[in-house]
Amino acid sequence: MKVIVGLGNPGREYAGTRHNVGFMVVDYLADRWGVSRFQARFRGLLAEAWLGTEKILLFKPQTFMNLSGQAVFDLVSFYKLKPADLLVVFDDLDLSTGRLRGRGRGGSGGHRGVESIIYLLGSEDFPRLKIGIGRPPDQRPAAAHVLTTFRPEEAFAMAGVIQRVADAVELWVKVGITEVMNRFNASEKPKQSTGGDGDGGTEGNGQS
Repeated sequence: MKVIVGLGNPGREYAGTRHNVGFMVVDYLADRWGVSRFQARFRGLLAEAWLGTEKILLFKPQTFMNLSGQAVFDLVSFYKLKPADLLVVFDDLDLSTGRLRGRGRGGSGGHRGVESIIYLLGSEDFPRLKIGIGRPPDQRPAAAHVLTTFRPEEAFAMAGVIQRVADAVELWVKVGITEVMNRFNASEKPKQSTGGDGDGGTEGNGQS
């Protein structure tokens, strides 16, 4: 069994914001895989799906971003999962908008949702997919920027990005994170991308 964890903040006021791209991916996967509804479990929203013969859990923590680890810990403990069974999908300020990067393990890069998961699982050994949201083009604080919606031209491009992320998720389920990294990490940056192209987050990349 595999678990896809999309990070975000619950509530209508956060829907569609940059910080919620993890939720967007999970919702897209649910549509693609014919999942009809989510149930409230483990302080999150949980749905079951199948990809071939592999059972998949789709999970959206509802504890707010900075406390994501609480919900993930509850789910992992109940199903007695290993960190390697998780794929965590989240936003990254230091990747240009729409850029995708997979990693097999590692630190939080300053992303507080990931930091919470690492702390409560006691492990960095879970694969993750980072989706670039770009840094603010002005002097807006990063913590405020992640709670903005995408500009119209970005939103149009992000629809295609979400599809690519879903493709990467399916590839991970079938063959693992290494092939995902080989195939998607070197992808060409979108023309409309903004911000840097580093490999980490920032201390402002969180929201309680």
